[in-house]
Amino acid sequence: MPCEVDASKWSGEGTFTQIVIDRLREIEAIRTVRVEDAPSTRSDADYNFISNEIFVAFATAVRVERVRRFGFLPASRTITEKAMTVAGLEAALTTLSEVGPPDYSDDGMLQYLRTERVVPPYQTRGYKLVELVRLYEVGAPRRS
Repeated sequence: MPCEVDASKWSGEGTFTQIVIDRLREIEAIRTVRVEDAPSTRSDADYNFISNEIFVAFATAVRVERVRRFGFLPASRTITEKAMTVAGLEAALTTLSEVGPPDYSDDGMLQYLRTERVVPPYQTRGYKLVELVRLYEVGAPRRS
């Protein structure tokens, strides 16, 4: 089943974000990717800060396990398992030269920060482009 991408809440800014989305489409354990502009995006004369959030839903597999209830009654239990975790996604993206290891990661999030200097033609002074990309797992429990 191919990966579904919802970019309806994304402005399309961020070349690194596009690279990450393209690589996520190639991972078979991912079912849904949603991309959104983060509210912290801003622009100034000397720099342009782009912040995007990517929400990932992993594929699941269902299996039936035989158990005994009360030690003697035969029964079956349905178990749903995710095909990948955030740690597995980190390992998969780290092996790709275009993406590489995240700058920060924990149990529920991966964060990438990329910067580049942009000098448009016919201008003596350029600006710094800072792109922050955060990847979250959909349905992951929130920390309090």
